[in-house]
Amino acid sequence: MKIHELRVTGKKSPKRVGRGDASGLGTTSGRGDNGQNSRSGGGVTPGFEGGQTPIAKRIPKARGFKRASAKPVLVHTDQLNAFADGAEIDKAALAQAGIIKSPTASVKLLRRGEVSVSVHVCVDSVSAGARAAVEQAGGTTEQGWQE
Repeated sequence: MKIHELRVTGKKSPKRVGRGDASGLGTTSGRGDNGQNSRSGGGVTPGFEGGQTPIAKRIPKARGFKRASAKPVLVHTDQLNAFADGAEIDKAALAQAGIIKSPTASVKLLRRGEVSVSVHVCVDSVSAGARAAVEQAGGTTEQGWQE
């Protein structure tokens, strides 16, 4: 058997309605005798529940505005190697170096790679692994909000 020898089987011809009583779909064209659904444009809208108040109107709506919680910007320990030995690293210094975009963003220091410089890091939060890596290189960490 080859691809050009294949033949379409089971193809159903479309319903031809309104072509006389002998066709089986004449007179009412398969829509039944009376009622809303037998009419042109008949039928109900989605969500219609027969005159009962629809569920979409019965349930209470969520009102007000909820601010999305700001996630901290992640800074990794290997990025600290861009600074000089003995440098004071805060959010402003990280923004100036291009590591973070905004000096007002919340910053969290995570461990990735090694720290080869002795620096003092002051950010909003520091993971335990990052603190150990900075202290192993001879630096210090400080966490908390600063102005």
